[in-house]
Amino acid sequence: MRRRSLLLAAVPAGLVTLAACGDGKSASSKASASPSPSVSSAPPPKIVEGPLPAITAGAKFGEKPTVAKGPGEPSTNLAVKTVIAGSGGTVAENDFVQANYLGQIWDTAKVFDNSYDKKRPLVLQLAAGGVIDGWRYGLAGKKAGSRVQIAVPPSLGYGKEGEPQAGIKGTDTLVFVIDVIDVFNSKSSAKGKPVAQSDASLPTVATNTDGGVPKVTVPKAAPPKKLVSTYVLEGDGPELKADQTVLCQFQGLVWDSGKTFQRTYGSGRLSQFALAQMQQAVKGLADGLTGKKVGSRVLIVVPPELGYGDTPPSGGIIKKGATLVFTVDILAAM
Repeated sequence: MRRRSLLLAAVPAGLVTLAACGDGKSASSKASASPSPSVSSAPPPKIVEGPLPAITAGAKFGEKPTVAKGPGEPSTNLAVKTVIAGSGGTVAENDFVQANYLGQIWDTAKVFDNSYDKKRPLVLQLAAGGVIDGWRYGLAGKKAGSRVQIAVPPSLGYGKEGEPQAGIKGTDTLVFVIDVIDVFNSKSSAKGKPVAQSDASLPTVATNTDGGVPKVTVPKAAPPKKLVSTYVLEGDGPELKADQTVLCQFQGLVWDSGKTFQRTYGSGRLSQFALAQMQQAVKGLADGLTGKKVGSRVLIVVPPELGYGDTPPSGGIIKKGATLVFTVDILAAM
């Protein structure tokens, strides 16, 4: 049965989407997920080194692991072990991580979820209410490129209610093996190679990669009548597919005035949205991103009929028939 990851909460913190944009204010994500771990103000849990079950196969980073049944009684604390130490960026509270993982029940070794078979790593935010607390605390301070094994007691997982749909009881300790592929935060940028911007009829976009706002210069000319999507920085990651969700930095401007109506750069947030859902909000943005490589900065010029047309968001700077200009740094996809 296909479902979203069990790890996600209903409304991850720190996200911004475009469905209600137009006044420069962020709109919270409306995507649902199951189950939703409760948000707690309790102090951080005690972290211990074990016990943890053995990884009996798939021992290399990126390989789907096979994990033995838990040895005896699990700890009532959060058990965390770095199986393979990476050398990439360090994970901190509120960061987004891209990871492959396998989760199973301590007592039975029954696997209830894994991303390896799906061939699509998970991208989620380590924030209160955004992921189960076992992940939130267990991955803090770990580096990209690491394999981390954790044993999560019910209080840091799905609580007394468990998750019956996945076969998780309220008394189950859960075991996860997590391969941390990458880490992202509000200072992340695309890291692709600069591409010549030689078309004088299109906006020019700065190529800074410091997480700051890339300057966009819109020419004093009529906008193109058709959708434009072109690389500013070309990455070397996989091409985005229409059924994927993208994690990105972005800004949106109105062609005629050059004014910004929304952006994440410099805001302390990132944006995460499904391309399929974006088709219903700003079709030209979804179309312009589909097929572009992860790790890229893309310039997208959206004509009115693929943007808001004659029904722009009320109270904002986007008027009827406006052509929109977007720059998008594609950080990750799932």
